[in-house]
Amino acid sequence: MKNVLFLVGFCFISLLGIAQETYTLSGTVILNNTALPGANITVKNSSKATTTDFNGFYSLALEEGNYTLIFSYGNQKTVEVELTGDQTLDVDLTGTHESLEEVFLSSIRVDADSPITYSNLTNEEIEERNLGQDIPVLMNYLPSVVTTTDAGNGVGYTGIRVRGSDATRTNVTVNGIPINDAESQGTFWVNMGDFASSTENIQLQRGVGTSTNGAGAFGASINILTDRYSEEAYAEVANSYGSYNTHKHTVKFSTGLFNDHWEFAGRASQIKSDGYIDRAESDLKSYFLQGSYVNDGTLVKAIMFGGKERTYQAWYGVTQQEIDSLGRTYNPAGRYTDENGNVKFYNNQTDNYQQDHYQLLWNQKYNKNWSSNLAFHYTRGKGYYEEYEVDRVLTNFGLEPFMANGEEVTKSDLVNTSWLDNHFYGTTFSVNYQNNTVDAIVGGGWNRYDGDHFGEVIYTRFARNNDPYEPFYENNAVKTDFNLYTKATVSLTDQLAVYGDLQIRTINYEGNGPTQELPDFPIDANFSFFNPKGGFTFQFNEENQLYGSVAVAHREPSRSDYEDAFKNGENEPTEERLVDYELGWRFKSGKTQVNTNLYFMNYKDQLVLTGEIDEEGAAIRKNSGKSYRLGLEVDANIQVNDWLSLRPNIAVSQNKNKDFVGFDDDIQQNLGDTDIAYSPNIIAGNIIRISPARNLQLNWLSKYVGEQYMTNLELKASKLESYFVNDFNVQYVWDKAPLFKEVVFTGLVNNIFDVNYISNGNFYSSEYIIYYPQATINFLAGITLKF
Repeated sequence: MKNVLFLVGFCFISLLGIAQETYTLSGTVILNNTALPGANITVKNSSKATTTDFNGFYSLALEEGNYTLIFSYGNQKTVEVELTGDQTLDVDLTGTHESLEEVFLSSIRVDADSPITYSNLTNEEIEERNLGQDIPVLMNYLPSVVTTTDAGNGVGYTGIRVRGSDATRTNVTVNGIPINDAESQGTFWVNMGDFASSTENIQLQRGVGTSTNGAGAFGASINILTDRYSEEAYAEVANSYGSYNTHKHTVKFSTGLFNDHWEFAGRASQIKSDGYIDRAESDLKSYFLQGSYVNDGTLVKAIMFGGKERTYQAWYGVTQQEIDSLGRTYNPAGRYTDENGNVKFYNNQTDNYQQDHYQLLWNQKYNKNWSSNLAFHYTRGKGYYEEYEVDRVLTNFGLEPFMANGEEVTKSDLVNTSWLDNHFYGTTFSVNYQNNTVDAIVGGGWNRYDGDHFGEVIYTRFARNNDPYEPFYENNAVKTDFNLYTKATVSLTDQLAVYGDLQIRTINYEGNGPTQELPDFPIDANFSFFNPKGGFTFQFNEENQLYGSVAVAHREPSRSDYEDAFKNGENEPTEERLVDYELGWRFKSGKTQVNTNLYFMNYKDQLVLTGEIDEEGAAIRKNSGKSYRLGLEVDANIQVNDWLSLRPNIAVSQNKNKDFVGFDDDIQQNLGDTDIAYSPNIIAGNIIRISPARNLQLNWLSKYVGEQYMTNLELKASKLESYFVNDFNVQYVWDKAPLFKEVVFTGLVNNIFDVNYISNGNFYSSEYIIYYPQATINFLAGITLKF
């Protein structure tokens, strides 16, 4: 009923605005005294946009009011307009400089003239649906992206796969600083609650992409730019509430630029949710603080951000039998039987972690040709997960058997905690030279991780406890990562540009001491990788561009890859190698833009997911020999008219292990070519944007994910069925509200057709399969007050 009232209210608002008179805003955009075709003109807080024609001319139909127009052609220029009648506005983009913040990512980001396949998510697009769900969920409608959430509703532990590659092969950076955990290689968004509220924009590069810092990109890279400094002071308060008692509270501020040089800004947030799955509650606290100094070509930023999370474990999944008998939301985590035979659930089966990031960023522009970036970073992480263990062998937890009533007791129920206590620090740097024909960069980074792993037994039902805080296992791991790259784009003619990128990356990984599963964890691994890349772009005319590239990437095994091999008495896993071929065509004409690319990702010793997870919840992977991913991706942005636009995308692929050797019924067999696990052959999405009145936007979002196997054996029982879900998003900006600069109303109805779907699972055998059901129809609604 609340959903219906919410939508009716917004429809009423739209009817009030439709009667306003419409005027024409038009003009010419020039660059260096020449008409500029292909420049983008967008209206802030609206879906209205257009592109200049061959003569640099543009035209927009707008209702009477005040507007912020953004003129962009690589760089941007913002113009405020008060429209009271038909008006001509000519704009000169000569001398418009790239935002200094953007330069922090210039060494690892790409643009429309690069032979790299990518998508951008702007601040405006993020704000449309930023009601508490994690960043992967906000990226769900980008091409080739599949997301899943443990709690079922997008809050807490979330995962992302791109072209079938899981999060451990997706490189993530914030302001060019590595974010992936050095050992597991994953990114845990739960530690970065409400980080979207401090994000200026996100770029997703699919495939190997360009050379970057930190963990090697093996399927994709995600580059996040945090909020830019503000010249004007502001404050805003955002609150949202929705299904499953989900609520978000955010406070942001900026002093604006004072004394012409300084700005301080910050954010504090709290997100809480009960989750769709039983007891899958999340409590996420986070902050973001930055101080900026700007002076002509100098920008220095000191940034602190972090989060503290407490989530009830929901990563166990649920079997089909449990779904049938106990319901889709059943959660077996923490289940035990008391002395009276009653089934209970341990109330503190939780994950607890705090992570704080410190970044010092310095960009210096020396003249029109030369600039540099230098950054230092430090990340402090510490936390544990607590678990009720049923009938466990005492000696595995450092506890001695004992005699009771004349019998030896060797097992007991107990509660243990598994701790991480780590430090990650280092530096990144780059120097850039740019003129009319050459854009060259030399850069790199050095990073070091030092992490302790230990476990404690804090309760036993039958046995004696050890001394307080006495670890029953304790080991340390140190990992050092260094990379150096040089890359350049050279314009050979007005139409043809070539691109080259050479990277050297070295890794040293050492570990020792027992783990919970192993008496010793003896790691001393060293890797040296050479990753060359090359490509071209050819501009046929103002509307059509062809690009192609070949990129080589290597990836070292993760900590869990080594642990699982040692535990099973197998050989150490080997590094992976990927050669990524991309061929694309970009078409842009008037109000239509289409991107098409064909890719072939050829692997040697790819560490593919087996479908199982280990005792610590990490996905188990095995080297598969030779494998490949072959696909076609198409995405478009079509501005049908002033109030309607379409943004469809589709990815069709074939993902195969070649001559795959696996075990079926405990018998080793050569199974021939098999589908790679968790790699659907079809992924499609669409966003329909409707602006029926000024400052009102309606979005209909659709996502289709084809069927996929949870193993590499192509067993019928391991198949996840396809699903098709739709969301509805509405946003209204009240820009003449009393007391406020703006009041923004936002609503989101997820899974509006109430589909029972499952986005993820794990396969151990035909008799034991677990699933992760996702939420049925649910809503989020929010209001943001801007001062």
